[in-house]
Amino acid sequence: MEKIARVVLTGSESTGKSELARALAAHYGTSWSAEYVRDYLDAKGEALTADDVEAIARGQLAREDDAVARANRLAILDTDLLSTVIYSNHYYGCCAPWIERAARERRGDLYLLLDIDVPWTADPQRDRGEQREEMHALFRDALDAAGVRWVVIRGGWDERRVRAIEEIDSWAGEQRAASSEQG
Repeated sequence: MEKIARVVLTGSESTGKSELARALAAHYGTSWSAEYVRDYLDAKGEALTADDVEAIARGQLAREDDAVARANRLAILDTDLLSTVIYSNHYYGCCAPWIERAARERRGDLYLLLDIDVPWTADPQRDRGEQREEMHALFRDALDAAGVRWVVIRGGWDERRVRAIEEIDSWAGEQRAASSEQG
């Protein structure tokens, strides 16, 4: 069975992760997973607390696993557990050890960090518009600390899509070359 590669779109709020994830999945003819926390918060109908983090992590894991099970060589993930760890530490000052461990064990193959160079779009679930630079730095630092391959995706919406496809194709080409050298 062929390993399914995981491409993770990550970054702070209102950077276009969900729209880009849908567009990339359509481009590659594969599956994608939506960010679980948005649906969880809609269903809860009130502010999140530290007690919600583990349920959010379990829901995110289930969505990722479903996307991977349906994928065609590549799964596009609209965030992953690394985001849960970042937000849990930011909002509550800690994160459950099992979530941090799972985030390390299930690291994506390529992370696309969406920059904050697009306009902020308010919605009832977003609350960090004035802290975009701080949140972006938290994501950048976490990616560095995780030791994963990541690239920043900047520009307008169309430019982001084109750049993301270029980065994924470049990464995939490197993976094929490495496999052929080993095989």
